[in-house]
Amino acid sequence: MGTASSLALQKTYQKILREKEGALEAKYQAMERAVTFEHDRDRVKRQFKIFRETKENEIQDLLRAKRELESKLQRLQAQGIQVFDPGESDSDDNCTDVTAAGTQCEYWASRALGSEHSIGSMIQLPQPFRGPEFAHSSIDVEGPFANINRDDWDAAVAGLLQATPLFSHSLWSHPVRCYLIYTDETQPEMELFLKDHSPKLKRMCETMGYFFLAVYFPLDVENQYLTVRKWEIEKSSLVILFLHSTLPSFLLEDCEEAFLQNPEGKPGLIYHRLEDGKVTCDSVQQFLDQVSNLGKTTKAKIIEHSGDPAEGVCKIYVGVEKIIKQDILGLENTDVEEKDGGREDSTPEEDDFGDVLWDIHDEQEQMEAFQQTSSSAHELGFEKYYQRLDDLVVAPAPIPPLLVSGGPGSGKSLLLSKWIQLQQKHFPNTLILSHFVGRPMSTSSESSLIIKRLTLKLMQHFWAVSALTLDPAKLLEEFPHWLEKLSARHQGSIIIIIDSIDQVQQVEKHMKWLIDPLPVNVRVIVSVNVETCPTAWRLWPTLHLDPLSPKDAISIITAECYSMDVRLSREQEKMLEQHCRPATTRHALYVTLFSKMMACAGRGGNVAETLHQCLQCQDTVSLYKLVLHHVRESMPSDRDKEWMTQILCLINVSHNGVSESELMELYPEMSWLSLTSIVHSLHKMHLLTYSCGLLRFQHLQAWETVRLQYLEDPALVSSYREKLISYFASQLSQDRVTWRSADELPWLFQQQGSKQKLHSCLLNLLVAQNLYKRGHFAELLSYWQFVGKDKGAMATEYFESLKQYENSEGEENMLCLADLYETLGRFLKDLGLLSQAVVPLQRSLEIRETALDPDHPRVAQSLHQLAGVYVQWKKFGDAEQLYKQALEISENAYGADHPHAARELEALATLYHKQNKYEQAEHFRKKSVIIRQQATRRKGSLYGFALLRRRALQLEELTLGKDKPENARTLNELGVLYFLQNNLETAEQFLKRSLEMRERVLGPDHPDCAQSLNNLAALCNEKKQYEKAEELYERALDIRRRALAPDHPSLAYTVKHLAILYKKTGKVDKAVPLYELAVEIRQKSFGPKHPSVATALVNLAVLHSQMKKHSEALPLYERALKIYEDSLGRMHPRVGETLKNLAVLSYEEGNFEKAAELYKRAMEIKEAETSLLGGKAPSRQSSSGDTFLFKTTHSPNVFLPQGQS
Repeated sequence: MGTASSLALQKTYQKILREKEGALEAKYQAMERAVTFEHDRDRVKRQFKIFRETKENEIQDLLRAKRELESKLQRLQAQGIQVFDPGESDSDDNCTDVTAAGTQCEYWASRALGSEHSIGSMIQLPQPFRGPEFAHSSIDVEGPFANINRDDWDAAVAGLLQATPLFSHSLWSHPVRCYLIYTDETQPEMELFLKDHSPKLKRMCETMGYFFLAVYFPLDVENQYLTVRKWEIEKSSLVILFLHSTLPSFLLEDCEEAFLQNPEGKPGLIYHRLEDGKVTCDSVQQFLDQVSNLGKTTKAKIIEHSGDPAEGVCKIYVGVEKIIKQDILGLENTDVEEKDGGREDSTPEEDDFGDVLWDIHDEQEQMEAFQQTSSSAHELGFEKYYQRLDDLVVAPAPIPPLLVSGGPGSGKSLLLSKWIQLQQKHFPNTLILSHFVGRPMSTSSESSLIIKRLTLKLMQHFWAVSALTLDPAKLLEEFPHWLEKLSARHQGSIIIIIDSIDQVQQVEKHMKWLIDPLPVNVRVIVSVNVETCPTAWRLWPTLHLDPLSPKDAISIITAECYSMDVRLSREQEKMLEQHCRPATTRHALYVTLFSKMMACAGRGGNVAETLHQCLQCQDTVSLYKLVLHHVRESMPSDRDKEWMTQILCLINVSHNGVSESELMELYPEMSWLSLTSIVHSLHKMHLLTYSCGLLRFQHLQAWETVRLQYLEDPALVSSYREKLISYFASQLSQDRVTWRSADELPWLFQQQGSKQKLHSCLLNLLVAQNLYKRGHFAELLSYWQFVGKDKGAMATEYFESLKQYENSEGEENMLCLADLYETLGRFLKDLGLLSQAVVPLQRSLEIRETALDPDHPRVAQSLHQLAGVYVQWKKFGDAEQLYKQALEISENAYGADHPHAARELEALATLYHKQNKYEQAEHFRKKSVIIRQQATRRKGSLYGFALLRRRALQLEELTLGKDKPENARTLNELGVLYFLQNNLETAEQFLKRSLEMRERVLGPDHPDCAQSLNNLAALCNEKKQYEKAEELYERALDIRRRALAPDHPSLAYTVKHLAILYKKTGKVDKAVPLYELAVEIRQKSFGPKHPSVATALVNLAVLHSQMKKHSEALPLYERALKIYEDSLGRMHPRVGETLKNLAVLSYEEGNFEKAAELYKRAMEIKEAETSLLGGKAPSRQSSSGDTFLFKTTHSPNVFLPQGQS
């Protein structure tokens, strides 16, 4: 009986258990369905939003295109021209300006996307309170550097970065390359310089993240190495010539090329040793006289010295150090004796993008990749593909990414880079973000780094200064939100291009945002190899790159042969025609290599043999093998052949490449002549290239060829890795932790599978700090995962390492320890380990307060980081106290308008927003944004100032000729460049010279003179010389009114600034007609319902409000509100700002109920905007003219300009 009862109970229990499991499973399924439903609902919402915006934009685009065509036709008919040319520019022939790249740009570029001038980039009031004022930006109208205005700084720098082909590769490349030329007489000085001073220069450059190379060759009496010498002069950043009394003829040509024929304006230094009783020969004196007579057009400095050679070499060192800092690296401070640690303000500026550092090496790599890819002289028949890419930009949304596919070496990168150049040339308002992926497993293929870089560039363009997470998963998750948020502020098109995206690690997992609907004005283009394209992407629109036609392939090869005076026989041409029938022999890279081989054969006189060998190669890799064999056989000795093999193998097994200075240390017996000759041969044949000062393979197929040719044996691969490991490990043992050792050593250990060694390397705190501070967060985490440590264990081990380090003595070590503790705290905070993050951050704070001073800026830095943890903990009271303390320290140390103060203001704004204290949050946010914008304009964006300075110096050389319009334009551009560098006196000199030259050459009533007058007026306005500025603006306006069409952008530009000046100086009666004229210009340009018209109406309404003419202001505001709502949507920030102004107006008239209703709706729009990213992203500068704030107190003065409290 008991057994039966037990069995029954057991069955009942099992039944209940099954029911429970079923219920739990049903619960989980329901939860999954709910999550799926939420996801699908959000996606449908976004799709509907995009659909609605698309239709609205299509209607606006069609209406605008119709208006522009009608306007153009009317102008042509008014001029008596009956024939209409669709490709003709609207600009007056006499007013065409030149962009920074030296290319003509049209005033109006009719496109479905990006044709209207960006409202966000409009010129603003130069006062603390900001409004949109008038539509036409100088960047929109005349290209970068045409007109003076600080508010176009971001666009100016962007334009300059796009114009980098103007600069020598050596001016912005990562190595500081000094080429030493010497004679028999001065060889002792040259050797003394290498022995005593070159190591110091190397340490200085390494500290700043640059390589330093002092390259020299043996005296080449027989001119055997002429080609290599010329190539070295071309690559060098600085040429140093050691001279005494004679100059051999074989060196004279090199000296003339380096110092006299120097079109790129590179710096040079000539050391001339004088000696009593010894006469300088005629050739030396004549050369020195020629250099001296060049005057300002040369940057060559001559140092004459008599006496002790050691003193002379010391003078060379001082001169070289100054040239490196000032001319090559573009540093503001060139004081040789000053050390960073000796200045109170030497705290690293880490807050340009929240707490995330911009990795300049990654950015440099991308700049160089774009320049090298786009520098090909052959178009390779790409014109037929450009239209398809153009069609993508104008196609109605929603549209998935465009796939550019093709086989390896088909020219995908070349096509995209050439198309980017065309877009930048014809449509400067289009924002293009590009990323070129290198070989697999390199830094450029790390997905989180790609997304971080694209996000930061978006933030940089839109003045966003919010903190950005470093957590890889969150970074990838937040990118679509950033893209949607920031694209809403840009009325032109945004194009994102990722080349070789299939080489990205785990691409489908990490690039899920590509599958979701994109914002209406965003287009994405990605290139892939046909074989490795993810299956899910094959349904996207595809532009497939076909191989070249046999005719095109043959013509390229024969043209290269003709350039070397090589004529193929009829039989050889037939063999070539037959060879070019298969598709694999017609890829762009294959044809390029074939042409190079034939050109080399022409120089060597063995055309028939080389042609026969090439015809045996049926694909790119087999042809690369032949190229490799030919280059190796061309080496002068077996030793050079072996060095070439080892160099290629080391580059192949490295993470990101190997530098020449590293190779010279790895092979101390190798001379610079051998290394340069090897690299020159490999570079010429498209095997190697330079990137960030590192030698890398030019193409993935070249990397694959070296692997197949030399590294098929795993033991050999391991031995080369061990050689690199030994080299970089020796650097760590000498406490030389550079970005190179942090990039290479952990990765090499991981590839070798050496978990214990990798573990030890990661516990080197300086290595971890280097990776983390450069944003290589995902890479650092992957190493810890590889050694089998979770987050908690990793944190514990770092604590233990820091305790051991803390045993070191001395103040300097204690400060370094504080930095390490802070880095660890930030790292743990980013990992979400908040309780563990507090301890190192508190310890960092204690050390700094003890070792420095409680009021030292670095203490503020610790307080800021600690407060960030409390914010995430929701301990808002503690966080507020710490932020305010940090703010007080920063303001006392740097001043109230310093970026460090802005960082604390921004943090307080975010903190108050989280507590729903919106009025306080807005107050602090506005102050922060104003400070950051002013600071950014002062120091430039990234290396903006350095680039501006180099461009200015380069342009000065072009202005020394006779009077002509081109020189006058260059002088005007120089004035703008110096203005952007805050060098107002020099700017005024160049602008006056430009005006005088234009008046002489073109006449005083020419529109170009108006441009010079306009810029001089802006300069006087900056110097607060308002009467003079008014006179100049009025002269410019008079010329432009007579010379230009009534709605011409340049006329609008002058109207805008004169109106602002009138209002600023209290001449409101004069300002009103100009504000009314602005409304007319916009209506004629864009039609009555365009957002730009609404902006002009708001500006006019603001003016009437300030004059207490409320009855005249009200209809203007209401009309502007209707236009904004119809064109931009009811929840757009501009709608909210206009509602706020209407609320103030209603309040002034005593209609408190209506004022409250309007203000409530304005605040709802504001909250919706800031809540998209948790209140982190600040709104763009106000679009409501002099925006008014609604005060709940009964203050008699409720009209307050934006930015003032």
